[in-house]
Amino acid sequence: MLSKMHTWQPPENWLRITTIDAHTEGEPFRVITGGLPDLPGDTILARRRYMQTHWDHLRTSLMWEPRGHADMYGCIVTPPVSPQADFGVLFLHNEGYSSMCGHGIIGIATVAVTASMIDMQAPETKIGIDSPAGLVTAFARVADDRVSSVYFHNVPSFVLALAETVQVPGLGRITYDLAYGGAFYAFVDVDAVGLTNTPKDFAALVSTGMAIKRAIGAQRSIPHPFEEDLSFLYGTIFTGPPHHKTSHSSHVCIFAQGEVDRSPTGTGVSARLALLHARHAIRGNQSIEIDSIIGSRFSGCIVETTTFGSHQAVIPEVEGTAHITGRHEFLIDPKDPLRDGFVLR
Repeated sequence: MLSKMHTWQPPENWLRITTIDAHTEGEPFRVITGGLPDLPGDTILARRRYMQTHWDHLRTSLMWEPRGHADMYGCIVTPPVSPQADFGVLFLHNEGYSSMCGHGIIGIATVAVTASMIDMQAPETKIGIDSPAGLVTAFARVADDRVSSVYFHNVPSFVLALAETVQVPGLGRITYDLAYGGAFYAFVDVDAVGLTNTPKDFAALVSTGMAIKRAIGAQRSIPHPFEEDLSFLYGTIFTGPPHHKTSHSSHVCIFAQGEVDRSPTGTGVSARLALLHARHAIRGNQSIEIDSIIGSRFSGCIVETTTFGSHQAVIPEVEGTAHITGRHEFLIDPKDPLRDGFVLR
């Protein structure tokens, strides 16, 4: 009986999409390996716009229920657009498409090397990745024929505003910093809103983070120096005391449509390094560890200072680990009324 189920084949008019699923320090990461149409465009942003316009129902099918959930995250691998890159990526989530994703870079580098998309080189495999925010260089540390961790050098990261305030309904006046690490984040001291960076405050962190994000978005513009498509506030990051004695601090990132990052957020760590540098609170070669809501960690340091448009900027290095959790073939029945997915928060 089970052997017949094992050999069953779906009808030819059903769409098949294959993936390798992983997590980076607890944050889900679904890598689409087959079944999607080619995305035309000379830049990653152009391909992202094409995906948004023509195939967004496939994002919702794979990120939303019943194949995903409100906090699902994934990526589409594309051909490279720059000579230094091995491939490009589009990042997917419950609301749409990220401009950059640190946990995603660690995840895709781990999957690419483990699944032999990129030849494994010990002790370190270098990978160039074109993201919507620009070229990112990842380095997979290899030991005992497996990827033990990944670190990456991010796009230039910079501070947009320090110690600004915004009136938030139900919260009063909130002080925040704005910084960019491949996406723009508002950084808020978690103590200032009467919460903690722990799972017991999960729901309150979501509602408070979204209220702050909406209030800032209504009050001011968030200009990227070069790309209008990147000029938006992606999320709120609550900073707080560390969960481990050796860590610097903790992060909880509320992004997109109320998603909660289970990792410390790679782009958020990058932006935080830019903030610490602007406040002279970190030495040039100092490495720090930042904890997530579940106690997992990323390490980060500044490898270079630079300029980005009119901004003083840093090149951050962020490191963490990812693990493969499954290999899947998803089926989309054209007669299924819920084939495009739904999401409950």
